[in-house]
Amino acid sequence: MIRFEKTVLQVIPRLDAGGAERTTLEIADAVTRSGGNAIVVTAGGRLVKNIENVGGRVFIAPVASKNPWQIWQNGKFLSALITREKVDIIHARSRAPAWSALFAARKTGIPLVSTYHGAYSEKSRIKRFYNSSMLRADRIIANSHFTAERILATDHTLSDIVRVIPRGVDIRTFDPKKVSADRVNTLANEWGVPEKVGVKLLLPARLTPWKGHEIAIEALSKLLVRLGNGNTSGQGQPLALVFCGGAQGKGDFVSQLRALIDECGVREMVYMGGDCADMPAAYAWADIVLAPSTKPEAFGRVAIEASAMEKPVIAANHGGVRETVIRGETGLLVTPDNSDALAHGIFRMMNLTPEERRSMGEKGRARATSLFSSDAMCDATIGVYRELLAERA
Repeated sequence: MIRFEKTVLQVIPRLDAGGAERTTLEIADAVTRSGGNAIVVTAGGRLVKNIENVGGRVFIAPVASKNPWQIWQNGKFLSALITREKVDIIHARSRAPAWSALFAARKTGIPLVSTYHGAYSEKSRIKRFYNSSMLRADRIIANSHFTAERILATDHTLSDIVRVIPRGVDIRTFDPKKVSADRVNTLANEWGVPEKVGVKLLLPARLTPWKGHEIAIEALSKLLVRLGNGNTSGQGQPLALVFCGGAQGKGDFVSQLRALIDECGVREMVYMGGDCADMPAAYAWADIVLAPSTKPEAFGRVAIEASAMEKPVIAANHGGVRETVIRGETGLLVTPDNSDALAHGIFRMMNLTPEERRSMGEKGRARATSLFSSDAMCDATIGVYRELLAERA
């Protein structure tokens, strides 16, 4: 790794589960390993200790707030921190903290980087103005070509400062050869899934309406009808679907899911796994990984994590996932927001031979390793930092 002895300040609303949060941790780790200082300002979260464990420092501040007065106060806090810690680069990872970071960057004269981790709505003038904090940076990182196209559709004059850096996966951690059977069995026991299951389906995503949990439940019900409600494997129950992700305060939606599960008659086959601290083991448990989001994802972390674990993916055919799942090679792409299409995709995948599914998994890992590793993402991001600092010099 090339030395980068600079101080980088990342600002993110919270450090809980999610692609932006994991990327923040990976960049903090890369900066410290390259000889620099990594600082993160956040409102808190379960990854705070992880940042500290890789040598980064965390400062707690209410940067998740969208209150204009608090955003202004956060900007003053960041300005003082930048001056005191001799920060070289400030990197904003969400819109509200990007306004605070913009104020601090202009006051202190240091370069500002923003990363688009999501595809933001542009429905109203107020919304467009709120989103524009991300567009005012010196460099804008898009996590996929899909995201970059959305940014440039907003303002085509930004093409010189937009850089596409795909989200990375730690291929050393997400390696099927490093996950023991004991880890997988322990996790399955925590979920309450029986040992004898014909086909194991995993939907790893926080419990929120647009991630496609309802579509998956309906697809499971339709699939059982198609299979004649019989045992597809000759042992145990025919199917198990695990939702691996927390509710994050959306209790009403969880109640809706449970009601739909009962309505569709699949209570014995759907498991609410909650947040998972061992995602490699979760993927290792699965036969097929689902990513049926009803809205386009800016990138879609699930697809590359599953691919790195040599698991075939069935994903909704929109957004950034089109860049990570190759139809018929590393998985299947199905019509979004369509339970019939998802049920058909699962049925097709179930009817592949073990060798065909294994080949999909191996191709997926090879692609994740060559194009979507966290090392490549970190190197490219530090490259953007270098580029900006060279311009300022």
